[in-house]
Amino acid sequence: MVRRNKPKQLTGPDLERFLQAAEGLHNCIVNPLISTQCEHYRSLRDLHEALLKAVEDITGKDAIFMRWFGAGSP
Repeated sequence: MVRRNKPKQLTGPDLERFLQAAEGLHNCIVNPLISTQCEHYRSLRDLHEALLKAVEDITGKDAIFMRWFGAGSP
């Protein structure tokens, strides 16, 4: 059996696929218009925070799909 060293981080096409999947999940999380008082909303909020943290940990930047455009944007 041959052992190969696996990369220690995502690069190139793998990173791009990850970001596309993260954006799709982001859209699925934020699109439902449900009451902020229900357990489902709180669970989706927690999931969204974890997603954004994962994107920042992996890319070293804020999620590009969360950036604001227009007046006051960086």
